[in-house]
Amino acid sequence: MPVLFTCPGPVARGGESRAAKGRRRHLCIDVHCHVHYPPADEMVKDVFRREDEPAVRFTNELSHATNKQQAENVLVCLTSVEQRLRDMDKMGVDVQAISCSPFQFMYSLDQELGRKTARAINENLAAIVQKHPDRFVALADVPLQAPDAAAEELEYCVKRLGFRGVEIGTNVAGREISRGRDVFWAKVQALDVMVFMHPNGFTGGERLSDHYFINIIGNPLDSTVAIAHLVFDGILEKFPKLKIVSAHGGGYVSHYPARMDHAWRARVDPRTVLKRKPRQSLAKLYFDTIVFDREQLRHLVNLWGADHIVVGTDYPYDMGWYDPRGFVDGCTFLKDADKARIMGLNAARLLKIKPRRTT
Repeated sequence: MPVLFTCPGPVARGGESRAAKGRRRHLCIDVHCHVHYPPADEMVKDVFRREDEPAVRFTNELSHATNKQQAENVLVCLTSVEQRLRDMDKMGVDVQAISCSPFQFMYSLDQELGRKTARAINENLAAIVQKHPDRFVALADVPLQAPDAAAEELEYCVKRLGFRGVEIGTNVAGREISRGRDVFWAKVQALDVMVFMHPNGFTGGERLSDHYFINIIGNPLDSTVAIAHLVFDGILEKFPKLKIVSAHGGGYVSHYPARMDHAWRARVDPRTVLKRKPRQSLAKLYFDTIVFDREQLRHLVNLWGADHIVVGTDYPYDMGWYDPRGFVDGCTFLKDADKARIMGLNAARLLKIKPRRTT
């Protein structure tokens, strides 16, 4: 029987982080943390098959059993605000930018039901923020399968509910987020809000069923493919003011930008849309800290700059990292000012949160 993740995971096992115990010199904002809203599942139980989602479909029996047990273990963390606040205090997180669980994207729904479930999820997020406005801001869920409806829902969430951004998947039921959705991207740019992009397995995952590869390899792979399409399909050139944060350190994209640039120079087919070398578009993106290794974080900082890195925990799942302060503070290659940027000031700028010093 495998050792199973139990809520709240490493926070419970390791207690409060060293950085959280001491003086909190810097504001800490977590942009990668999830909320699940069970009533939305009830709304779609007769038409939505979670088994068809790549993260579920491409897993073997052991992974299915482990995931089922984890879902039961973390439900309280996903739904209880009181538990969440206790865990935030243990982690030393001052503010969470809460977003729905990727299992609730549900992009295969028809437009009307997709709109209704997104609205229900967003109203729940808004209620959490309203109750604790000093600890939470919200990122909207939108029915990206219907771009006009997605743009309308985002505008409602930002202008009526005070949301600070939007969370989207890395594909829309197998279709690219970069194609046929200009109305949505235009609305994001016009509203000047942050986009948090999160994967949920890899759509072509037939070879990833064992060893939890659908997550270990598949999640960063789907992010990489999505980013490549945003770049080469010209979305980041067409909408140059977009502020997109990619989960899990942006997948594998930061390990081969030179290959992208070389292909763009050497061949005609990568230049059908993209006018400038890919690295110029990639440099506009932001990446979270869930890379599990300080040398990996150093690589991100060296490539894109400390002003393009933000804290993420992936709370409350087992693939998360729950000592963000200790992780960043332990980076001896970072100046204190850069630690402050990564820990919270960059996210504060993206989310339009007025920075404050913590003690």
